[in-house]
Amino acid sequence: MVQRRVEDGIAESTLHLLRTGGPRAVTVEAVAAHSGIAKTTIYRRHPNRRDMLAGALSRLVSPGPLDPDATAQDRLRWVITHAIAMVEGGIGLGGLAALLTEDDPEFTTLFRRILVDQRTALASAVDDSKADGSMRADVDTATLIDGVVGAYIAEYARTGRIEDGWQERLFALFWPTVRAVEQHPE
Repeated sequence: MVQRRVEDGIAESTLHLLRTGGPRAVTVEAVAAHSGIAKTTIYRRHPNRRDMLAGALSRLVSPGPLDPDATAQDRLRWVITHAIAMVEGGIGLGGLAALLTEDDPEFTTLFRRILVDQRTALASAVDDSKADGSMRADVDTATLIDGVVGAYIAEYARTGRIEDGWQERLFALFWPTVRAVEQHPE
């Protein structure tokens, strides 16, 4: 139990520092100062910064399962929610900035590997909707996910926060584009 609390404290502090200051802000010393956990305790569990970052990032799990009876609209809302959570609840804007600038190549490689797993679940929701005919078959899945994340970044850059109702406005923008339209015989 104590060991789990220590691991949780290290991971939470690592992610906090990553989200607020980017990967360069994550050092054993900074994690020790933020968490109150002794450096020697951290070093016993993580021999270096890379291992500590990897341990914290590995806790960023892929989204939970989508209800198999979800409608296409529910699936799109789920994709929007979880695509945003990959940044907001994951690496944060500090980590995103470092990822985009490749400021820390070690972090970039590590996070891109985790990102592939997280995006797979999102892509499956879109691909399932395309397969059952509830979304257009020609929707580019990767571009849709990128569009959601890009809109999140743009909204935050523009306003400094995410406005209430923003996700529903994003849904209203994307839904007419991706929904399948019934073909009427002529």
